[in-house]
Amino acid sequence: MTVTTNLLLMLIIGLFAGTMGAILGIGGGMLVTPILTIALGLDIKYAIGAGIIVVIATSSGATIAFLKDEMLNLRVAMFLEIATTLGAVAGAALNGVIPKSILYILFSLLVLNSSWKMIKKLRPTAGQQALPDVQSDYLATKLRLNGNYYDKALHRDISYQVRNVPGGFLMMLVAGLASGLLGIGSGAFKVIAMDNIMQMPLKPSSATSNLMMGVTAAASATVYFFNGTILPQIAVPLAVGVVFGATLGSRIMQHLQPKVIRLIFIPILLYLGVQMFLKGFGVNI
Repeated sequence: MTVTTNLLLMLIIGLFAGTMGAILGIGGGMLVTPILTIALGLDIKYAIGAGIIVVIATSSGATIAFLKDEMLNLRVAMFLEIATTLGAVAGAALNGVIPKSILYILFSLLVLNSSWKMIKKLRPTAGQQALPDVQSDYLATKLRLNGNYYDKALHRDISYQVRNVPGGFLMMLVAGLASGLLGIGSGAFKVIAMDNIMQMPLKPSSATSNLMMGVTAAASATVYFFNGTILPQIAVPLAVGVVFGATLGSRIMQHLQPKVIRLIFIPILLYLGVQMFLKGFGVNI
């Protein structure tokens, strides 16, 4: 493969990953890693290093647009990031203590259960989904976590209430543990915490997840850089494509109905859940 061909290919992959990552709030790393390893035959350690850069680039490109359009909830992001960080530190400390096979199975059941809850949410119409029919709890009001945004698909302002803040915080601890113990991205867990547990609308959940993932990934990027697993010839063109893709994806997401986003997100959750379940039994796909 020539240098020019490799450059164009990485740009295209980055554009795709950035667009989908911004729409779904999953960072794009989980899309890039299998493409690089399975389709292109890249060593997994270099693919993971490139995936970290992709997550940071997706977060950077999407967050700028989401902040400008007041789509993401900055207070929720900063509050939940505390839990993610604590969970990641605890996970790193416990790494090797708990058998990973058991952890993969437990986390897979959590993801599959969340997938089922998202499937059930497909039954109401998108308009019904957006209605602010969720009552806030005491902590959400005290911490000023409730928010509003302009839905470009529905052409109106949507005010929403956040509830079950302790449950969301606990879920983010679990997300951090998953990252620290298993070395996996936690973007899907972040969206699950906000959408299923805290009952935030899917669009602010996805937008807020994009910001949080960048903060989490930036903390580990230095380690990957110094151990030599980030290849510039792979990571740089990927990052360029991702930034453009994330900017495009953040625009597209705001014009999509929540039901459409769920229809895209559910198969990815199911794939992640099945993959983790099989890994618990030593089967890699």
